[in-house]
Amino acid sequence: MTSPEWQKSSYSGSSNACVEVRAADGLIELRESDDGDVIVQTTRLKFAKFLQGAKVGEFDHLTTN
Repeated sequence: MTSPEWQKSSYSGSSNACVEVRAADGLIELRESDDGDVIVQTTRLKFAKFLQGAKVGEFDHLTTN
């Protein structure tokens, strides 16, 4: 399945300060919406594992208040 359109979280609203995601050529691609020149690619499995970790707060210590 390929999704050529970039998607961003509904939590971002109309903000351009977010991460966008799409499926392309069997991989998941991520980029920052305000600077789309750099695209990071990963597998679906690795992305799913990352999302699982994010949902349980595994990376909360990396955010600033």
